[in-house]
Amino acid sequence: MTIQKNISIIVAIAENFAIGKNNDLLFHLPNDLKRFKAITSGHTIIMGRNTLLSLPKWPLPNRRHIVITDKPDDVFPGCETVFSIDEAIEKVQSEEEAFIIGGGMIYKQFFPIAGKLYLTLVHKPFDADVYFPEINYPEWTEAAREDFYDDKNDFNYSYLDLVRK
Repeated sequence: MTIQKNISIIVAIAENFAIGKNNDLLFHLPNDLKRFKAITSGHTIIMGRNTLLSLPKWPLPNRRHIVITDKPDDVFPGCETVFSIDEAIEKVQSEEEAFIIGGGMIYKQFFPIAGKLYLTLVHKPFDADVYFPEINYPEWTEAAREDFYDDKNDFNYSYLDLVRK
């Protein structure tokens, strides 16, 4: 498949590529949630059904929601439902940027074609049951980086904006 320059992935990962456990996030970083909102507001977000159902409240304000499901009877008020990656891509092909927000299977399918990654990288391993695909960093250009320490969680983390070369 061809790289889709308007498809971006936004994800928080641990240093061992862990992203979730029991359909929940591994850590709570309020500033990361603010960053997520700032980056995705006014854009389309694409997710799997479990990711939508894990949100405390949906649809999220000021965003178009596309939910990928394999269940033909799924209806999610305030969201558009599609049944394939290709159908989701088709719905956003005229948009400047659309965001893949999870979960694990959706990330795995979009990762080879995404043009940009917005990573929150926690510099600590976590036990998980869902992992992000391993990133081959030489395939990406680091467009931006900010490093932080979170004293509530007692770990360092970084925001990385990566663009595929």
